[in-house]
This record gives sequence, C-alpha cells and structure tokens, in this order.
Amino acid sequence: MKIFRLIIYLHFFTFFYSPVISAEFKGEFLQGSFILGKTEANSKVEIDGRKVRVDKNGYFVFGLGRDRKNDIVIKIKEKGKLKILKKKVFKREYKIQKIDGLPPKQVTPPPEVYERIKKDNVLIGKARSIDSPYNFFKNKFIYPIDKYIITGVYGSQRILNGKPRRPHYGIDFHAPEGTPVKAMMDGEVILSENDMYFTGGTLIFDHGHGISTLYMHMKDINVKVGQKIKQGEIVGTLGQSGRATGPHLDIRLNWFDVKLIILQNEVFSYNTITIFIKMNISFDK
Repeated sequence: MKIFRLIIYLHFFTFFYSPVISAEFKGEFLQGSFILGKTEANSKVEIDGRKVRVDKNGYFVFGLGRDRKNDIVIKIKEKGKLKILKKKVFKREYKIQKIDGLPPKQVTPPPEVYERIKKDNVLIGKARSIDSPYNFFKNKFIYPIDKYIITGVYGSQRILNGKPRRPHYGIDFHAPEGTPVKAMMDGEVILSENDMYFTGGTLIFDHGHGISTLYMHMKDINVKVGQKIKQGEIVGTLGQSGRATGPHLDIRLNWFDVKLIILQNEVFSYNTITIFIKMNISFDK
C-alpha cells in the first residue's frame, strides 16, 4: 500500500513540477502576417495539424493567409509534454485599387495561352513546396532597390476596367528599367525563368522552412538554379516583362502556398486608390 501511494505521489509531483514548454512569437496575428516562433530545441510543432520544421535553436515559422477567418491552433510537443495554443487571427483592412483603360487581353488572357499558364503555375508551385532546413527567414528583409515609387501593395482588391478581380499579393516597386535588383535576404535560387506568361523574367529564392520570395518582371537575370545568394547581392535588373504595364519589380512572400505580406510598413503607408493605365503594375491571373 505504501509503495502504491509513493508511485501516485511521484506521478503527481512529476506532473506539477515538470518544466513548462515555452513559446514565443514575433509578428502580429493578423491576416497576411509572417509569424516567427521560438520554443525548446528538439520540440515538435504542428500548425493547424501540419507538422513544421523546428531548427536546432527552436525556431519555426508559419503564415496567416489574406482571408483567413478562423483561429489558428499551435501544438508543441517536447519530452512527452504537450502545449496547445489557440490564437485569434484578427481581420486586416485592405486597399481598393481601381485600374481603368486597360486593353481587354491584359485583363483576361486569350484561350491559346492557357496551357502555357498551367505549365508556369506547376513550376512555381513546385518551387514553393520546398521545405529546406535553411533558417535565413530569421533575418530581416532589406529593400530590393534603393530608389522607387510604390504602385501596388499586398491584399489590395483590384477593380480592372470596372470589374472586381483577384487581390494583389505582392508589392510593386516602380523604377527605371535596368535598375539593379538586390536579394532581400540570404537564400538559394530554386527557380529562374526568363519568359513566364504573367511574371516574365522570374526568380524564386528559398529562405528555409517553406519561406520563399518571388521576383517578377525582371529584365535581366544574373543567377542560376542551385546558386546560393547573399543579402544585398545583385541578382538581375528591373524590367517590364510578362503581363505588366510598365517597368517595375513585383515581389511576393510565401509560406508554402500561403501568400503573405512583405515589407509591412509600405503596405500601411500606401494611400493611392485609383491607378490609370500608365502607372506600372502587375496583373494576377
């Protein structure tokens, strides 16, 4: 009987005095946000039931989609202990961007290019599915060019020739054609294409754990698939290739297939509502 009581006592002692699993987050739980998490090393983490990588220092990352409506559930397991967190995701207000005077073919692509678009999408999707052990995502992004005008931001609802279309998922930097473009963060080139239908000269960089950046409408591309790049390195020049109305760089941030905000301060400070045909923008399919 005494042995039984001792076992019960030790069980409850272990339960109440086991170290608590720590979890820290950097980023706002708002639609479109990039969230950096940190927990105990060797922990296992699930985001909405999806297992995510945790690096040797306990860092992990995930993203919240533009139109996410439900809370996010985070499970952290470490040495037999389980911590479940339910975080409320708050709604973000988005801009409305009206673009008038566009040729019809720039709003709706002709049927003869559908197969080409499909192949482009397969390549981009494959690149964005990579789950490498790199942890470059822990660092801050720098600006890809030095002098620019912002002509489009993440999440803005686009109305083309009076008709609502898909939201814009990137940030558009207008600058003269041929302006050098810098890598915003260390990474590896996982896609390099000179002539995609929508995006023209296109680069995708892997920053680890499903985080990638996509550069669109490039004029020249100076890097190749498999090449490691450093933050600030010149990777090409700004252009107007693909479906664009003028010279600019459109950059997108993804966590796998979840589209996220990049350079959040630019999104908040952007106030332009109506853009006419010569303002240099990208078109989403």
